[in-house]
Amino acid sequence: MTDITPRRLVLWGVGTSRTVRAHWALHELDLDYECRAILPRTGETQTAEYTELNPRQKIPLLQDGDFKIAESPAIAAYLSNTYGTRENALIPTNPREHATWLEWCFYVATELDATSLYVMRRHGDLKHIYGEAPMALESAASYFEKQLHHAEQALQDGRPFLVGGRFTTADILLTTCLTWAVSYRVPVTSACHAYLERITSRPAYRAALAANQPRAA
Repeated sequence: MTDITPRRLVLWGVGTSRTVRAHWALHELDLDYECRAILPRTGETQTAEYTELNPRQKIPLLQDGDFKIAESPAIAAYLSNTYGTRENALIPTNPREHATWLEWCFYVATELDATSLYVMRRHGDLKHIYGEAPMALESAASYFEKQLHHAEQALQDGRPFLVGGRFTTADILLTTCLTWAVSYRVPVTSACHAYLERITSRPAYRAALAANQPRAA
C-alpha cells in the first residue's frame, strides 16, 4: 500500500454484476476516475480501439496510466494494493487473514460466479446466443444453493464482514453474487440476506450502482 497520487484512471464497462465490482472498489478507495460506459454484446467491446486494449473483448478493464488490467477481482485487488491506505485498504495484511481472503475470493469467483450464476446467465438471459438448456439452468441453481451453505455457516456467527473484521474485496465479490442470485430468484439463506442488507447500505456501494448504470442513448 502506498500514498502515491493516482495517474489517470479509466474504467471501461458498465451494466453488469462484474463491472459494478470495479466501480465499487474505486468508490471505497475514494479515487477519481473516468468511466467509459461501454456494454457487453453491443459491439462496443469489439471495436479496434478496445480490442487493442483487451484482446479478450471483455469488461471491465482498468487503465492506470500505461498499465491495464482486466478481471474484476484482479482490478479491485490492484486498486487496493496500489492506492489503499491503512484506513481504507480492501485486502488484509495479516498472513492468515490474507490467506483466508484469497480463499473467499477464489470460492466466490469460481463456485458462485463462473460455475453457477454465469451458467444461468448463458442459458437464460443469453439463450439466444448459447442456446436453451433447462437442465443446465436447474443444475446451476441447485449447485449455487449447495455452495452458498459455506457462506451461510460462516456468517451465522454474526461477523460484520467475511475476513478480519473489516470490509475487503471478498465482500464486494460475495455481495455482487448475492444480488445477482436474488435477481434470478435463487433462494438466499437468512444469514446471507442479513449480510446483504448490511453491506449494500454502504455509501460506496450506492455510488457504484449509480456509476454502473448504462448511459442513456
